[in-house]
Amino acid sequence: MPAREIAETQKFCLDEGIHHIIVDTQEFEIEGFDHNPPNRCYLCKKEIFSRIMNAASERGFTVLAEGSNLDDKGDYRPGSQAVAEMGVLSPLCEAGLTKADIRALAKERGLSAWDKPAFACLNTRFAYGDLLTPERLAMVDGAEEALQGLGFAQVRVRYQDGTARIEVAPDEIARIAQPAVRDQIVGPLKALGFDYVSLDLQGYRTGSMNETL
Repeated sequence: MPAREIAETQKFCLDEGIHHIIVDTQEFEIEGFDHNPPNRCYLCKKEIFSRIMNAASERGFTVLAEGSNLDDKGDYRPGSQAVAEMGVLSPLCEAGLTKADIRALAKERGLSAWDKPAFACLNTRFAYGDLLTPERLAMVDGAEEALQGLGFAQVRVRYQDGTARIEVAPDEIARIAQPAVRDQIVGPLKALGFDYVSLDLQGYRTGSMNETL
């Protein structure tokens, strides 16, 4: 999880008067996790929810909820199996709310995050079977932060055999392909450790690493 995401969450909770607790998780201690198996999300969710449940129980809570919505049922999401097995509730999904519905309701209520770009954990930037390391995750994190700094809000940097495969919104492909913009991307990403920098002409879409399953 990028530090910027944690900082944004902390600010949101502070602004809204929400008591916020950060729970430390140890995904890399899970056997086989670093080899990024197709059920990685299941292994990860089991680890995360187990630790959150322990933290919640220590504070007297008996019900745990997570934020999946109706649109999440349209992709390969093994983590949903862990949610079901552990009895975690998914109220937004149960209410039949889509991403668009949730954004509309959040905007109506004046929540600052109503138009926040979609985000998924950094592990999703790697093809199944690729080795996951803290160093590689840091490369992806740094690359996405560099692109966001250039004004690309909806962006993914996929790691593939030392290559950074960039996905941006389709209407931003022309801009990112401009020579002046390319020059501001290639150098910083190579400095992070990428051998090559490429642009995915299909543009950003969720679950692109699931397309080869």
